[in-house]
Amino acid sequence: MKISFAILVILSLFTSCKKNKRDSLTGTWELKEVLMDPGNGSGVFTAVGSDKNLVFHTNGNVNSNGIICDMSIESNSSTSGTYSAIDSTIISATCQNLIIKYEVSGDTLILIYPCFEACKAKYTRVL
Repeated sequence: MKISFAILVILSLFTSCKKNKRDSLTGTWELKEVLMDPGNGSGVFTAVGSDKNLVFHTNGNVNSNGIICDMSIESNSSTSGTYSAIDSTIISATCQNLIIKYEVSGDTLILIYPCFEACKAKYTRVL
């Protein structure tokens, strides 16, 4: 009985560590879809062809090969900022007091921009 309990505890530790790493923001994320609601709640995510990515570092910094502040799919401007895992926000010096919220679940990251109507960008984990 004691051996079974010890095995169960060890397995749960491995499982929880794996989940935490999977739900971690650290790493590289590539833009795959955007959502811009027209004002009636009918907006859906639409696939985009883009090389834009975000790289989240363990020290709280985030870098992008595009503009972090907007939903542009362009990847021709390097910008950087900071993120807070505590309140799930991203702030960039180039964004003039703009706070971007985010949600991460597994290999999906969604940036939620402060628009009047829903506007979001969906990224998938690359590394």
